[in-house]
Amino acid sequence: MNPVITCTNLTHHYGKRLIYENLNFSVPEGRILGLLGKNGTGKTTTINILNGYLKPSGGECTIFGENIRHINPITKQRIALLIEGHVQYSFMNIEQIERFYASFYPKWKKEAYYELMDLLKVAPRQRIANMSCGQRSQVALGLIMAQNADLLILDDFSLGLDPGYRRLFIEYLREYAKSEQKTVFLTSHIIQDMEKLIDDCIILDYGKILIQKSVSELMDTFKKFTFKIDDAQPSLPADNEFYNPAVYRGNGELFTFQNKEYVEQYLHKHDIEHSQLMSESLNLEDIFIGLTGKY
Repeated sequence: MNPVITCTNLTHHYGKRLIYENLNFSVPEGRILGLLGKNGTGKTTTINILNGYLKPSGGECTIFGENIRHINPITKQRIALLIEGHVQYSFMNIEQIERFYASFYPKWKKEAYYELMDLLKVAPRQRIANMSCGQRSQVALGLIMAQNADLLILDDFSLGLDPGYRRLFIEYLREYAKSEQKTVFLTSHIIQDMEKLIDDCIILDYGKILIQKSVSELMDTFKKFTFKIDDAQPSLPADNEFYNPAVYRGNGELFTFQNKEYVEQYLHKHDIEHSQLMSESLNLEDIFIGLTGKY
């Protein structure tokens, strides 16, 4: 699959503060990729760089093979952007804003907008200024879908949506993206949503990418191991294959892509008396915490 987005050695600072350095990643055509990370790791910064709102300190990004600093207006029409559910022109109602937006997008598909409005039960003549934050997010999402773009870039797409509407939109977006062969690059703080939606994920830590894998591979291969420690053991020795190893009240835990045999060898190598060594399969949120730490 051809990459729709490619970032090479992407680096950015805010003043003297390093956000990240030499990030390299790509988003394949027709895939839904989620960018995950704690607050302050650079998710929205990356969105702003990709859309030309922010000049990176170093590196290069391309979309559809064109440098984002000099992207052709025709190529720009192939990209739909949502930044934290924002909707302008709140004096309009949902019919007026649909007609207004339609005039700017040659491939406008109003059926996608009104289908989502019907599913979300938004009243046709309701003025946007009188809507709740969640309802405004629903309108913003509908306007994004109607642009009929080849690439959707969605920053914190579920902002303001309650659990039921989040689930509905996730199902709708995944079906829409797959049936229309769209590429989607998105962020969200609600990782349970991402597990049901995305094909691939990038997990950012402070300053770097920890992992870029398909969600299915990540859930198949990343495990949590727990065990009882028989002797007093304040901490576990460092090992490059383990993430966030810890001991608490005689219970040890660590996260790894390695198998049980490797963990056994590690414990024996360091003369750690233990029992009840067990592995657990994890959901995406637990994997995220295992990789990045609880705090």
